[in-house]
Amino acid sequence: MNPKEFMKLLNEARELMTQGKYTEAIVILETLKNSDKSSEYDYNYDLVHQLYQLDSNCKSAYHQQKILEIIKNFPITKNSIKFEEIHKLLRVKVDLNISEEILRREVELLILRNLLSCKIEGDRLIFSHH
Repeated sequence: MNPKEFMKLLNEARELMTQGKYTEAIVILETLKNSDKSSEYDYNYDLVHQLYQLDSNCKSAYHQQKILEIIKNFPITKNSIKFEEIHKLLRVKVDLNISEEILRREVELLILRNLLSCKIEGDRLIFSHH
């Protein structure tokens, strides 16, 4: 794939991300990473850097989306959940297998972005139902 096509697909993935279509964006980004590895073209550093930055951001956004789905469907009567439980639900319900460290980081980002109203205490999320 030539650099012009590479850039076109990179922009397409970026656009899909803005629409919240992370799965579709990840497919395109994986194709671009394979193209980069094939060494058919020597893409400039800036393009490759954009690719891997976008890939990292996209996967993080995808993880956060799935974590939010799990937490939003958690019984409202409970005021806390262990990270271990969230981890298990992610694997079982949405086939997402990430490390507990990544899970914790993504939850911290959701809290910082004000998408999740809770606090972390040890190995638990404590919900603040106001």
